[in-house]
This record gives sequence, C-alpha cells and structure tokens, in this order.
Amino acid sequence: MSLASKLPYDHPYAGGFSGIGSQPLPTDTDALDYLARVKAADGAGVETGVAVALDAFFRGLKATPGLFDAIKASCILCGARTITGALVPLAGDAPSPEGGWASGDYSRTAGLTGDGNALYLDSNRSGDADPKNDNHVCAYVTASASANSAVMGNGNSLDGLTQVIEDINNTSCFFRNNSSASGSAFSPGTGLVGCTRSNASNVSAIGNGSSGTLTIPSAADDASNINIFARRNSNLPQLHWDGTAAFYSIGTDIGAAGLTALDTAVTNLITAIGEAL
Repeated sequence: MSLASKLPYDHPYAGGFSGIGSQPLPTDTDALDYLARVKAADGAGVETGVAVALDAFFRGLKATPGLFDAIKASCILCGARTITGALVPLAGDAPSPEGGWASGDYSRTAGLTGDGNALYLDSNRSGDADPKNDNHVCAYVTASASANSAVMGNGNSLDGLTQVIEDINNTSCFFRNNSSASGSAFSPGTGLVGCTRSNASNVSAIGNGSSGTLTIPSAADDASNINIFARRNSNLPQLHWDGTAAFYSIGTDIGAAGLTALDTAVTNLITAIGEAL
C-alpha cells in the first residue's frame, strides 16, 4: 500500500508523488460534500484510501436508478476516524446517540456495536415521513445479536409498527412494515437486513444474503421516530440490540433490486475500507 493512500484525502500529495506514480482521488460531488462534513466532525480528513472507497460507494448507489435519491435518512457507521464522524449523515438529519455511546463502541472497519441494554440511535425520522406504501428500512449487520432484539424500528400505534428484529431463539429475521402483521424469513447473520414496500399487500425483504417477498398488508403509518439498535414503543426504546452495524437507511421504496444493490455496495465499501486501513 502506497504512502499516499495513508495521507488525508485533501493533503497536497494525496494524489501521489511526482516521479513515483499517482493514485485516484474522490471526485463525486456528493461524496466530497460528505467527506468534508466528516472531516469537520473528526478534526481531520480520512485517509485517501478510505475516501476513494467512499467515493466508489456513492457512485455505486447512483448506478442503480432511483436508489441514491430514495435514501432519506442514513449514516455510514464506519470509515470515519471517530464515532462523532461516523454519525455524520449521508442523507437527512443526524441521528441522536442515546444511552452513553463511547469511542470503544466504534470500529472503523465494522461499525457501531450496541450493548443490548441502553445504547441506541434515534434516527430523527418519523415512521410517517415516508408514504405508508412507499418506504424502506434497512441496516447492514457485521455481527449479529446474542439474544432476541431489534435492529431498528418504531411503533407507538399497533397498526403502524415498522420493525426489523433478529429472532435468535427461532433463528429467523422478523419484519413488520406499517402493520401489526409480520413475516419471518432468513437466518440472522451478516449483510443487509430490512424490507421495502411498494404496495399495500407485501414487502420485499433481505437478510443474511437471501431475499424474498413476504405477505404483510399495510394498515397505518406511525408518527414515532424510527430507532436503530432498538425499537420504539410507547415513546420508549426497547429490545436493545447488541449486534454491530456499519450502515442504516430509511426512505422511500427501493425495490428488491435496490435491496440487493445496496447490500453489494455496502459489502464492497467495508472490504475497501478494510484494505485501506
């Protein structure tokens, strides 16, 4: 690995040294904006290798029509130098970290790890911010939970529950989407887990590298904020998750193809960040 790849992405020699070769630099406008905001939070720009990986991630999202624009609230929970930088949003409002997160809860290559007790993120995006039949919620898991718990979710209203739960006891992932009805599929594991809805009858879901369609009729949408590392209930967090997540996204429908593309994009990002560091 070259010395230039370890320099901050905005260093005068980040692109290489005269006479001994060069290396790519980030150029995507949205990636550069994100990197600048992370730098402001971290106090220093990420390494060039990490910045190039993030640039490729943004380009990968945009390669699938509609995927980038459908992401309304999201964080890349890895790559940044500090936990503060990791909470800089890719899109939407920054999440509120609750429960006393500390630097030891963060890995630059794997993401944030919950404690199954108090830690969670309030996404600051309500469950009714996206249309009842046009929405998605998902997170990228790098380590599963040790017990039944919620990767993310809300639901003060029974008919408006939106939840992604790792049901460890029954070795399955449990989904709700604006409904009291639910569906289970896939074994808990790593990779993208979540669901996306484009109609009132069913959702496309993904988990542990598998995907499928679940019959979950929509009923209502709930105005409470969606939490990550827990679910919301009666305006309180519960079912705290002690797994590790490197990314989450909330927004409008991305379709089954979008779930697969997002899974691939985050997988490639994590691999590239690991190689860069």
